[in-house]
Amino acid sequence: MTWPARIVTWILALASGAVFGVAGTITHAYRAGSIPVGLALSCVGCAALLVAVRLLIEERGAVWWCGLGMIGAMALFSGRGPGGSVVVPQAAEGEFPFGIAWMGLLTLIVVAVAAWPRIPALRMPAE
Repeated sequence: MTWPARIVTWILALASGAVFGVAGTITHAYRAGSIPVGLALSCVGCAALLVAVRLLIEERGAVWWCGLGMIGAMALFSGRGPGGSVVVPQAAEGEFPFGIAWMGLLTLIVVAVAAWPRIPALRMPAE
């Protein structure tokens, strides 16, 4: 892959990771009763994007840039906004801290997918 193509790929991976990071950060706290639906769907969506990038692009740099976009968007939206609003509120005492779980799980997913060994292509035996 040429350097200009590689740089464009990294930029697109960063942008797509940021979109998924924002979506996951906004929806991770949704629960249906006691089932953490938002956290599960956010993790599955981010993992699916990272696995797709890992399988479609031959280098790990794109996965790291995609993960950086996800983690950067999560960090940006986890703080207090200019109007004082908070997207990821601190858990009340006695409640499960979904915000901390989201931060830890997303980081774990990014590292696990990026560090996964390369799977060699299956080759047909020579006849």
